[in-house]
Amino acid sequence: MPHPVLQTLAKQLDISALDCLLAYRDNRLRWAHTVEIRSHYGYREFGDPSAGFRLARWLYALCWTGTERPSVLFDRAMAWLLTHKILLPGVSVLERFVARLRSRVEVRLWHVLGRGVTLEQQAHLESLLTVPDGSRTSRLDQLRTGPVTVSGPALVQALLRLQVVRDFGIVLPTAARIPPSRLASLARFAGTAKVTAINRLPAIRRLATLAAFVHCLEATAHDDALEVLERLLRDLFGQAVTADKKARLRTLKDLDQAATTLAGACQILLDSALPDEQLRTQVFAKIPRDLLKQALADVRSLIRPQDDVYFQELQGRYRHIRRFLPTLLTHLRFGASPAGEPVVAAFDWLRANGTRPTPGNNVPREVISKSWQPYVLRDSDEIDMRAYTFCVLDELHTALRRREVFVTPSWRYADPRAGLLTGTEWDAARPIICRTLGLSPDPQPTLAALAEELDQTYRAVAARLPVNPAVRFEPAGDKTELILSSLDKLDEPPSLLALRTAVTALLPRVDLPEILLEVAARTGFTDAFTHVTERTARATDLPTSLCAVLLAEACNTGPEPLIRNDVPALRRDRLFRIEQNYLRDETLIAANATLVSAQNRIPLAQAWGGGEIASADGLRFIVPIRTVHAGPNPKYFGVGRGVTWYNLMSNQFSGLNAMTVPGTLRDSLVLLAVVREQGPNPTLVSPAANSHVVRAL
Repeated sequence: MPHPVLQTLAKQLDISALDCLLAYRDNRLRWAHTVEIRSHYGYREFGDPSAGFRLARWLYALCWTGTERPSVLFDRAMAWLLTHKILLPGVSVLERFVARLRSRVEVRLWHVLGRGVTLEQQAHLESLLTVPDGSRTSRLDQLRTGPVTVSGPALVQALLRLQVVRDFGIVLPTAARIPPSRLASLARFAGTAKVTAINRLPAIRRLATLAAFVHCLEATAHDDALEVLERLLRDLFGQAVTADKKARLRTLKDLDQAATTLAGACQILLDSALPDEQLRTQVFAKIPRDLLKQALADVRSLIRPQDDVYFQELQGRYRHIRRFLPTLLTHLRFGASPAGEPVVAAFDWLRANGTRPTPGNNVPREVISKSWQPYVLRDSDEIDMRAYTFCVLDELHTALRRREVFVTPSWRYADPRAGLLTGTEWDAARPIICRTLGLSPDPQPTLAALAEELDQTYRAVAARLPVNPAVRFEPAGDKTELILSSLDKLDEPPSLLALRTAVTALLPRVDLPEILLEVAARTGFTDAFTHVTERTARATDLPTSLCAVLLAEACNTGPEPLIRNDVPALRRDRLFRIEQNYLRDETLIAANATLVSAQNRIPLAQAWGGGEIASADGLRFIVPIRTVHAGPNPKYFGVGRGVTWYNLMSNQFSGLNAMTVPGTLRDSLVLLAVVREQGPNPTLVSPAANSHVVRAL
């Protein structure tokens, strides 16, 4: 014990001579006193059988249901021991305890996964690690490579890849209830590791890793195939619209000429001075009958309905869709919400009757929208098979974007209702959620109050409409549209300008790297980045190197602008080594959680709100490489392609979650996925964007 501490304790206990304490240190009586103190305050030894069993059972559940690192499990075990008044053992003792427990969990997982694999399936899985004759890559590398182009052959290859994964027939034992996170962890390793590294694994672990990879790959293959299909259909119908616009521009002169001829005839018909019996004579005298008939035929052929589907241009692309349609009908099975059931019924009918030259009377007609009826339904009420096929694909494209149809298993195109609580789970969570939101468990009073408020608002708005010059109704074809006048611009008051100037003057003029380094010093979020080998040793000036790598990723500039050969922490080899060994999904998640926690502790953030309200929005980034996950959007990407980084921001201005979606996907469709991934702590779900930590600042 340090001497100053000993003197302070002696003074508090009125002990004048310290010689007796030195003698007590060498006396065996202090061990008996230790037992008495431990018994009096209810502490137990770590070797107590009941304590060890309870800790092992608790940690075993954590290991089985999660994928925490050993250091995290060590911290949780230490917190559990302190909470339950169990004396902490030596560091090495607890480390060995956690290591043995993790090893037991992993061995159990490998055995459970291996039990569901037959000898034939095992041989099939082992063949993934071999390189076929005449090829330079293994079958595992070929399966891990998804489509990179959007075309009919690429869609066929994606669907055949999906069927290859299905042919493995890997079915996990349902009684084992293997957590999805454990499967995803094994599959992620198999999806990124080299084939030689997988070959070096023990046989039981290698088999379990390949089984988990194939099991999770079916969902990934589903997503890749549907993403190519969605992009392909969008390009197909978009090109038809573009071709129709070009055709209309080419025929605009003919349309004007025919319209001028008909306008001349109508002008004679509207002349009230002419008697009715002379109208036809006067019209044909000025405009010959043949010329009038030709003008009428030209107008009918050139005009387009207001909601036209451009079937005339689509007909020329029918051979294009026949390249992938049979494979699509064979390998995809859709589920649907009530709104998407007509689409799935029509798609299933095409699978069974797509090769028939003439359809029967059992064609599902609910999928035929009003705009498609003139082309699909002939005069004799028969079905045009080509038009019906395009109609089904058009409605399928719309339903996919709205998530009215889905596939199973899938990560992105799964049933959006699967993440909602139902039954007993919702009954258990309902009181907590209602209490958090300040609502009554009985919805009727709240709904009645909202209905009354809405009714009164509607009546007040309707009463003010006749005297409101900013609102008017105008006919648009066969509909009536609401027109709202633009609001007048309000000048900013001088007080606001003065406040803005004062706030700007208070802000320090610093560079972005300086801000990042200061945030790292204040929050310590760089401590969450650990080496991939779980070593505790830290390199010199590691926070500087980490901040440089994060800044390079966040700004999409690469490390070149940050490399300084005269600074050891900013050398090229150092930055590349940091990026490869420290930036991983789990370290990004932990660092982001640290930043969000630090943000919530700021008094100003607490004044903004309690974190119960969130707003979702996206940031768009251009992707320079070829990938189907990037989409075109001329408004944001010009001639390139990009992705959208979608984030959920709380009213404390801290990011709760984030994920990367294709650049043209409707943002509202990923909201549920973002919220569903939200765990007990704020997490990141996107492994693709290493710059999330910087953006969370």
